[in-house]
Formats: sequence, structure tokens, C-alpha cells
Amino acid sequence: MKPHALSALGRRIAEPPISWLMRAALARPGFISLAAGFTDNPSLPAALSRRLLNDLLRSPKSAQPALQYGLTPGELNLRRLTGGHLTKLDGQAALPPSGGKNVKTGTMARWDEIHSPERLMITGGSQQLLYMTVEALCDPGDIVLVEDPTYFVFLGLLQSHGVRARGVKLERDGLDLLHLESVLERLCKSGELDRVKALYLVSYFQNPTGVTTSFAKKAGILELLRKFGRAAGHPIFLLEDAAYRELRFAGADVPSSLLVRGAADRVVYTGTYSKPFAPGARVGFGILPEPLFATVQRIKGNHDFGTANLLQQLLARALETGLYDRHVAKIQRRYAQKARVMKQALAECFPSDVEIWESGGGLYFWARLPEDNPTGVKSKVFQTALTNGVLYVPGQLCYADEPARAKPDHEMRLSFGSASEENIREGIRRLGRVLRNIPGRKARPHPRMARRRHRRAVAGKGAGEA
Repeated sequence: MKPHALSALGRRIAEPPISWLMRAALARPGFISLAAGFTDNPSLPAALSRRLLNDLLRSPKSAQPALQYGLTPGELNLRRLTGGHLTKLDGQAALPPSGGKNVKTGTMARWDEIHSPERLMITGGSQQLLYMTVEALCDPGDIVLVEDPTYFVFLGLLQSHGVRARGVKLERDGLDLLHLESVLERLCKSGELDRVKALYLVSYFQNPTGVTTSFAKKAGILELLRKFGRAAGHPIFLLEDAAYRELRFAGADVPSSLLVRGAADRVVYTGTYSKPFAPGARVGFGILPEPLFATVQRIKGNHDFGTANLLQQLLARALETGLYDRHVAKIQRRYAQKARVMKQALAECFPSDVEIWESGGGLYFWARLPEDNPTGVKSKVFQTALTNGVLYVPGQLCYADEPARAKPDHEMRLSFGSASEENIREGIRRLGRVLRNIPGRKARPHPRMARRRHRRAVAGKGAGEA
């Protein structure tokens, strides 16, 4: 096909990195992928889903509506159940079940206003909600602020729409608020503030670093967006991606940004049932302020008329029966165990000068090498890892294209989501061997071998003294 036959978007769109990362793994038998953020295959709720679907399809009274078209914003019962589910999550994190003011959040909103089904949309996974929101808000040349680093699939989404991403430094508890203010002031001085439409935040167990944004940081972010939104002449929205929220296996939950005072007209909150239940179900949800909700609903009508009704009915039954909560508790325990396995393997196999960012949930560890050890796609580390049958996500892919800086190139994202415990151990062992043999790196013995040599030396010294 001649290039001029394609739209500007069609000519601009690039292949998502995840596509060739997956091809690289599939093309090599015995390959261990620590790259893909897939969920744990043995934990997928096959028997549970079969039971729920059998019950659903047993009677024409329930089967026929489930097999028919539904409403564009989503099946009403699932929207109500989802609103109640969010109320429970935020209630356990911050507020008493009856609502009202709380010192921790300062919110005065009622639960039915915060998590109202009227503002809640069911989507084909959270990715669709992100895509439609960008479509609704952004024209080519507009700007979306992102964490530095951030979810690389979202960066691809922005690139395909001709939207510029600008990074804000990430700290262990969320965005660096001083740097966010500095970035906004710089855009104001350059005359580009009116092009800033949103700030994108992966707020729980962030992909790729595992960082969870504190509630205080969420409140600070919204305060700055409101302040600079007045100067921009339009709202600057906070797009909170909470896809990993329910994969928490350590520490306390953090309230969503929906609970910040005055958040109702500035926050787009998106979540998913894919990660905690089943990615194959592809059901997500979002809470949006008006008039953005109405606009996104029209876009969704053009996309698909509404998310697959049968899948919505499946999720509704899982929530109603309590089976969803029991399944989530099961996978939280499973991911806690897999995270422990990866943590131990990293401690045993990686060089001591590699900084590891540990998380209390999600699917990832973030590893930072010394800055003079590149890990990008063309690096010796990445290519040698491929040769040794192990794959990771180069951290370089997770940074926005900034005109005034080169992307950091000494980090890697490691996923324990889909790999077996055996493959986690073996994959980290292979990768550790690659890292210890980087050209120019001072040779270090394998930590386990070093301990054995030390024990032998001590034993030998004791025998000589005897």
C-alpha cells in the first residue's frame, strides 16, 4: 500500500515494543521471558468462570439478555457493583463506610457521589478507556505529562495520536512535586501551557517501577493542576491508572485521588478486572467528570456500541456471589510468593551495585545498573541476555522522548507475573551471569560462590590452628 493512502495517524503509528518483545521470546524454544506483564497462568479462574457461565446460560431468562447487545456505557448492574466495589476499596483505605469528613482525606463528598454509576463507564479493558480519553482531550501537538519512567504502552498511544509526552521525575512515593511545578512553569514561559491537557499517573505498584503514589502526593498534584489549569484557560485532568491496585500483597492501601477535595471535575480514574480476575475477559472501567463522560461515551458508541455483554454478566456474577473477592485474595497470596522468589534470586545472583526497587504489589521489580552500563535494545547486556535465553524490558523504553535530554539507558523492568517459580530463579540466574560479565565491569564472584569460598577459608584457617 502506498503511504499516501494512509491517514496521518496510520503513517505515524509505530509498532508497540511489546509486539517484538513477544516475538523475540516465541522465536526461541526454552526462552524465559521476564518481560511481559502477563498474569499467573495457573491462577486464572477457569473452574470458577465455567461455574458462573453455566449458571448464567442455564436459563433463557438470564442467557438471552447476556447474549444480546447492552448499553454503551455498560450494563447497569455491573456499574452499580463496580461503584460499590470502589466504595469498599476507598472506604477500607481512608473513610468510614457511612462517608463524611475524615482527617486523612479531607473529603466532604458522599460515597454515592464519588463512585456514582452515573459517572462510571464499563470498557474493553482499561486500555480502551485510556485510548478514548486521549481521543477526547488531545489534538496532535498537545502535551500530556507522564511519570519519568512510565508505562511504555501509554507512550505508544500518545505517539500514535501525535501527542507530546513530557516527563516528571518519579520518587519512591510518587511524582516529585517540585519538579512537576518546574515543568509546568517552564511550559508556561514557553507559551505551551495551553497545550497541556492531562497528567497520566500509574498510581498503584507502578508499571514499570512498582512505586505507589501517596495520597498526599495525589492531593499535591491536583492542587498544581488546578493552579496551572487556570493559567492554561482550561482544566488539566489527572488521569489515574489504577490497573494494579488489587494486586497488593503488602502494606496498606492508599485512597484514590477521587477522595481529594474538589477532585470530581478533574480526575479520570480507570481500573480493570483484567489483572485481578482474567485478562481474557477484557473488562475495565472508568469514572469520568462531565462533560468528558458524555464525549467519551459517544466515542465508545463509535468504537463498539458497548463492551461485550456476556463478559459483563460474568463479572457481575463474580462480584455478586463474593467469588471475585475470594479469587483476588488467592492471587494476592500467589504474587506475594512469586515476588519473594524473585527477590531472593536477585539478592543471590545480581551484582551488589545493582539497585533494586521492591514493591508491595503488582507484577514488577525495577533494577538500576550503574549509569555506564547500558541496557537498551542495542546494548551488549540486552543482546547477550537474548543469547542466554532470557528477556527483560529495557528501561529506556519507559521514558518519554524529551528534546533536551537523552533517555536513561541503565535500567530494566523484570516481571514475575507469568513465569513459573523455577523460571524466575533460572531467568534471574542467567541475567545475573550476563551482568557480572559486562565488559569493563570488575569481575565479581557469584554471591553464593563467594560465601562458599569464605566458609572454606574459615574452615581451613581453623584446621591449621588446630
